[in-house]
Amino acid sequence: MLTTRPHLTALRPSPTTVSYTVSTASRRETLPSQLLHHFLHSLRIVLGLATLAAVLAKFFDYLTYLPLSWSDYIDKAPWSRVGPLAFASFVLVFRRFHTEESLLILRSLGIQTSTLSPSYLLPSNTRFIPTSQIRDIFIHEAFKGFEVRYYLAVVVEGEGEVVVVFPNLLPGRAIVEEVWRGARECLYEPKA
Repeated sequence: MLTTRPHLTALRPSPTTVSYTVSTASRRETLPSQLLHHFLHSLRIVLGLATLAAVLAKFFDYLTYLPLSWSDYIDKAPWSRVGPLAFASFVLVFRRFHTEESLLILRSLGIQTSTLSPSYLLPSNTRFIPTSQIRDIFIHEAFKGFEVRYYLAVVVEGEGEVVVVFPNLLPGRAIVEEVWRGARECLYEPKA
């Protein structure tokens, strides 16, 4: 669950479809990293179930199945302590500790941008732009503090502002250029 620099994953299931995903999630390419990932998810599940059991036991005043030390603590603790601890535990269990944004390009249909929500309980933010409304896709530069940041933008017909792709991550120039080339190739320039 450690966040890293944004990295790009590209999938091209067909010549007319390409998906680009930029993520800060750590890569799970080795067996130890995969085991750590599954261990941390298992730990989250155990923490969530333990918190749920404690809250239900306190709410229904049914503490016989909990270990003795837990039941004593929960029975004597007021809701003003149990409630905030349970809330904090659930926030940790359902919080996403990485950011992931994607761009899906379908030549005859359009493009879809999506950003994962910061919680597993909330839906992702998704927007579809039909091909007929796309006027251009370009790389633009902007200043953020004292540094120059490059971003991919889509000009949409009838809108006063451009649609920024990967707005939260703003990946580096190399990633933006690769996505721009692939998007233009998929939308406008079919391979011979």
